[in-house]
Amino acid sequence: MTGRQLPAHIAAALAGNTGDSAGRPWAGRDLSGPDNPLHAFDDDDGTADPRLAAAVAALVVLQPDQPGPLERKVFESLTTARVFIPIVARLSEPGEAAAASRAGMHSDKEADMALVTLTAPDGRKALPVFSSTVALERWHADARPVAAYASRAALAAVAEGAELMVLDPGADLTFVLRRPAVWALAQQIEWTPSYEDETLSSLVGAAALDHQDIITVALRPGAGVLSRSADGSIACGGGSGPELRMDVRFRPGLTSEGVRDAVASLRGTLLGLTDFVERVDSLDIKLIS
Repeated sequence: MTGRQLPAHIAAALAGNTGDSAGRPWAGRDLSGPDNPLHAFDDDDGTADPRLAAAVAALVVLQPDQPGPLERKVFESLTTARVFIPIVARLSEPGEAAAASRAGMHSDKEADMALVTLTAPDGRKALPVFSSTVALERWHADARPVAAYASRAALAAVAEGAELMVLDPGADLTFVLRRPAVWALAQQIEWTPSYEDETLSSLVGAAALDHQDIITVALRPGAGVLSRSADGSIACGGGSGPELRMDVRFRPGLTSEGVRDAVASLRGTLLGLTDFVERVDSLDIKLIS
């Protein structure tokens, strides 16, 4: 049985190609060195980045009253960490083969590789990433691990329309990176959690001044910042619930209808502020009489 013949133009290119697209000869070149961006992980053994693993482990505490520094440590470790993005095979759509046939091309692929995304409880799209190949295999035995710097994974998340990145889903401890942090990681800029962002606090305070029924507002970590490990231990960060709590104090004597109107008005003001929308992923408002 003879093998299939390559198309003539591909066979000719292979037979006569002695250099790359820039004309540099292949002979004598070493493609395994650190200067080749396609081989940035040549010596990678698939284990978790030590700095990232330590930052995630530090989240499990007895008194989770200061999540900010710990969440920032995880983010900072991700700025230099390698992670694995899961890719799985999917059947090609019938329309793809038909389109190829109409274009005069022969389609002999029945499957291609697709990036895996998840749906968060609130309906948003999330990109799963893994600190090690073991963690990925435990989650999905058939997924293919693609090594990438976490910042590149964040870019992939943004490109896929995913607002969240989930680190090690299915592991003993899963960490959810929220939209503002994903965007900051993709842009390789610093990130401060909204609940300890002084600029954001000043912005909200100034916005509240325009509402005469509101006396004060105060920002603090939301209950959703906390998460739990597989054994039930509280983890001081990485949760998927509301990240920011806003305590709103109203003037005495305000009716229930007045409270609703004041909250709706303040919410509308804040949603009209670009800096607020970009810095805050999710908000829980607590009313204080």
